[in-house]
Amino acid sequence: MNFLESVQMAGKTLLSNKLRSALTMLGIIIGNGSVIAMIGIGEGGQKFVANQLNSLGPNVVFVIPGNEETQRVSRNVTRTLVLEDANAIATQVPTIAATTAELNSRQVVTYKNRNTDVNIIGTTPSFLKVRDFEVATGRFFTDIDMKRSNQVVVLGAKLKEKLFGNTNPISQQIRIKNASFQVIGVLTDKGSNLGVDYDESALVPILTSANRLVGRTSPYGLEVTYIVASAKDADSVDAAQFQITNLLRQRHKLVGENDFTIRTQKDALQTVGQISSALTTMLAAIAGISLFVGGIGIMNIMLVSVTERTQEIGLRKAIGATQQDILLQFIIEAVIVSVIGGLVGTGVGVGCIILVSALTPLEASISIVSITMAVGISGGIGLFFGVVPARRAAQLDPIVALRSA
Repeated sequence: MNFLESVQMAGKTLLSNKLRSALTMLGIIIGNGSVIAMIGIGEGGQKFVANQLNSLGPNVVFVIPGNEETQRVSRNVTRTLVLEDANAIATQVPTIAATTAELNSRQVVTYKNRNTDVNIIGTTPSFLKVRDFEVATGRFFTDIDMKRSNQVVVLGAKLKEKLFGNTNPISQQIRIKNASFQVIGVLTDKGSNLGVDYDESALVPILTSANRLVGRTSPYGLEVTYIVASAKDADSVDAAQFQITNLLRQRHKLVGENDFTIRTQKDALQTVGQISSALTTMLAAIAGISLFVGGIGIMNIMLVSVTERTQEIGLRKAIGATQQDILLQFIIEAVIVSVIGGLVGTGVGVGCIILVSALTPLEASISIVSITMAVGISGGIGLFFGVVPARRAAQLDPIVALRSA
């Protein structure tokens, strides 16, 4: 028999036992579909997080109080940054386009009979430029508002919906920690960053926050939660990080370790990418176990098939079929089952990716590499696990096979 005849005979054998063939493919289908879907969804998750980070400010540099060691040991890091540090960065670092500072606290916000506990962000007028935010309605506070400690507030998009619904909030009065604030603007939807959901936050002038809400001061000035600076362009980020480090070490008169940590958007993207890649690999490995289980299923079914087809094997060998002919047919049957199962599983995986992309914000992608690998691996599994039953069938003695039948 030539190879084409072996393929035709293997196909006819599988079609004569449709249910058994379908059940044999099931493990491969589930494994392939899971691997392709997990890789695609994992890549979509990486893109989603990267887009979220990029949307919260171009070329951003974060300056956080405390060094890495103190941040690992305790969450209550000593406030080592003050508002004057932010002003110094803005005026003395040539690679920085703009700088803002944030002073965060949790406060109860009340409007009529509605109240909610939200994050209050005290910040400066340059916040919009540095963080790449836009005002949907109204205006943002100005330098005059900050110098006078005016009690004005800009609401995040979700907080506006919670407090006012469809009502126009501009010029309305709300209460924050028993102090009355006038709503002057509403931000566009943006998302969260560094654990802060800006859509559910309220922004007030930083001096107002310090004087009216927090009361945080130090001998060195107004303590801030962190400082955010925007480099002039992407190529200036590393230089800005170096220059800010030198400036703050001089200002804080440091001899040993830094009492602050500098993070860039690139650092955050690398960290997120590493975490996402690790999770995707883990999920794909778990899904890959289904491929292994599917291969064992193929071997089990093929072994049963050898027992059921003992008479056929004996008859074929009696009329001249060689061991290679029998071996080739059973291996081809196993590979066909695996490849067809792999193709069907590919369709299932691609369908899951399309569904996730349509129903969620994740931009799940279809990876040609993962599809090729999954189908190739499934074919290899069929070849690997098909060898044992194929060898068993090929080694049957024709006289014994016909007698046992």
